[in-house]
Amino acid sequence: MKTLHLKAGRDKSVKRRHPWIFSGAVERVDGNPDSGETVLVKSAEGGMLALAAYSPQSQIRARVWSFDPGVSIKKNFFEEVIRKSVQLRATLPAARNTNALRLVHGESDGLPGLVVDRYDDVLVAQFLSAGAEHWREAILDALAAATGCEAIYERSDAEVRTLEGLEPRVGFARGNREATRCPIIEHGLNFRVDVEAGQKTGFFLDQRENRQRVRALAEGRDVLDAFCYTGGFSVAALAGGAKHVTAVESSAPALEVARENANANAVDVSRISFEQADVFAYQRLLRDRGKGFGLIVLDPPKFAPTAALVKNAARAYKDINLLALKLLEPGGLLATFSCSGGVSAELFQSIVAGAAADAGVDAKIIERFGAAADHPVALSFPEGDYLKGLLVLRT
Repeated sequence: MKTLHLKAGRDKSVKRRHPWIFSGAVERVDGNPDSGETVLVKSAEGGMLALAAYSPQSQIRARVWSFDPGVSIKKNFFEEVIRKSVQLRATLPAARNTNALRLVHGESDGLPGLVVDRYDDVLVAQFLSAGAEHWREAILDALAAATGCEAIYERSDAEVRTLEGLEPRVGFARGNREATRCPIIEHGLNFRVDVEAGQKTGFFLDQRENRQRVRALAEGRDVLDAFCYTGGFSVAALAGGAKHVTAVESSAPALEVARENANANAVDVSRISFEQADVFAYQRLLRDRGKGFGLIVLDPPKFAPTAALVKNAARAYKDINLLALKLLEPGGLLATFSCSGGVSAELFQSIVAGAAADAGVDAKIIERFGAAADHPVALSFPEGDYLKGLLVLRT
């Protein structure tokens, strides 16, 4: 088998079962493996450590499939891992409340670079690594067998594919059907998911339980849902009895779906206003008008896709939180989130604390948020814990 040899002293992370092997840890590679091909990972002393997918163009030079070198990485390997991943989701409480779940969460499910979301009878798959791309057909077959879904839409258009030397690819990989408005149900609420053109795979399933929490907190409050996307938090707030919801989003297509989602539910749509605007500018406009809110939701896009952008992201997070805290009435609640992997939970809390200080308000954290349980985090892969959120009370 083609072999990747690690430098002396660079095997500690692999022995701790971290699935990424960076280029700087590699001494040499024997056999000239192709992109995505399986290689045996050996320590400098010759010990067999793992089997990994080789990626010649990425700084992450290999991603581990298995830490058991005796395993055979063939079609049945993916059938078994995917079957277990799908079965796990069937045991989660969320499976009783929705027909939309994340079935495969990359490294944390033992399938680096593979993301699969289910929206009723349609699967949406992202092949984001050389290894996942190499085994694409076997993975698609395994997904169809494990779920019974005939339609699998591919959204392999994330920027990370370019780092792997892969071209973007979008379209039906299996089956074919209308997928611009996949209807799903979440805790009794109806949503339409545009899997073809929506962000990521079409809907933010990781925020499922956080939407429920906002629903429980919204009664009688004026709510500002900034970066509302397709209205998940807005509809939840309306269903929870919000006095009024102002939903702000810069994307016209996303707002169109948000309106459809509001109209698809038994809520009073006269109590919601949709505003197509830049959130930063609109918050300042609301401030200048002296507007106040009892509940504000900040769920912005990923400001820091990489660690190199953390400084700029920190400024953006501080700006939106500072403005939100100024708009928040005394006794009001701010549910603020970051999905930037480069921004740690500690840094995010520090940013929000700085925003409160600059806004001249007293505030305290009363809850912390994370991703839903169908987005597990392997203990050996803390990078999988990307979504962090705070519920802040202005005192």
